[in-house]
Amino acid sequence: MGEPSLTPLEQAQIRLVRASLKPGALDRAIRVLQRTVGQYWINAVTARLRHVHGLERLPRWDPSGSLIVVANHRSFFDLYVATAELVARGLPHRILFPVRSNFFYDHPLGPVVNGAMSFFAMYPPIFRDRKHAARNLESLDEVASLLRRGGFFVGLHPEGTRKKDDDPYTFLPPQSGVGRVIHKAKVPVVPVFVNGLGNDIAAQIRGGITGNGTPVHLVFGAPLDFGPLMSARGGPGTYKRIAQKCLDALGTLGLEEQAWRAGRPPASAAIDAPRERGKISLA
Repeated sequence: MGEPSLTPLEQAQIRLVRASLKPGALDRAIRVLQRTVGQYWINAVTARLRHVHGLERLPRWDPSGSLIVVANHRSFFDLYVATAELVARGLPHRILFPVRSNFFYDHPLGPVVNGAMSFFAMYPPIFRDRKHAARNLESLDEVASLLRRGGFFVGLHPEGTRKKDDDPYTFLPPQSGVGRVIHKAKVPVVPVFVNGLGNDIAAQIRGGITGNGTPVHLVFGAPLDFGPLMSARGGPGTYKRIAQKCLDALGTLGLEEQAWRAGRPPASAAIDAPRERGKISLA
């Protein structure tokens, strides 16, 4: 049997976002909204709690190139807050976050929330049903193709789903889909460790406005060097090893975050900045 058909709502939203990804007025408008309204409200409600480290490790922005950020996954908002910080510091790209299809693509309010909160950054949808496995692979390859085209920023979670226990410094197993995108896109990959965000958006906003919420620490690393993995034959094993290297980097940044949170700056950088800004080894 073939894959199950998508609902009319799922089809309509996918068509809308795909149309917006083509160069033109709609794409330009969404880019402006993501860089202004989209980042402003996120920064405004986290500014009193946010502590950011490692910005000196970031590469120079290249508007004609693309960038991937990989983050640990403790809350629904990890990538939103990390990306808003980068946008506030000049990130010029169109933003995309592959997202579970539940609610955002199969509920009538999903497109409203996706459009109003992120200006359609939550794309493409990843379906939980195993019958959609081939469609999910096509979505990941679509993301890699957009990254190769240039002008895109994609946020990914190597764990694939949220880790819900009380230990922010260990991770779920790496997921090969993240490695697939990185291997096929061959663009710079920056790790960021995020800790302190909750999953109750009303409580998170309230704590941010009053300043009484849990401190939020973000630790950025330098672009990752995957060595021979990037020229290895593509396949699940290669992709999972790439995702594991992302998690290894996040683990190292997590040790830094522990030191910052305890009020003792790390003795040395966990992941050194490139010696020549903007020159990044991918092979």
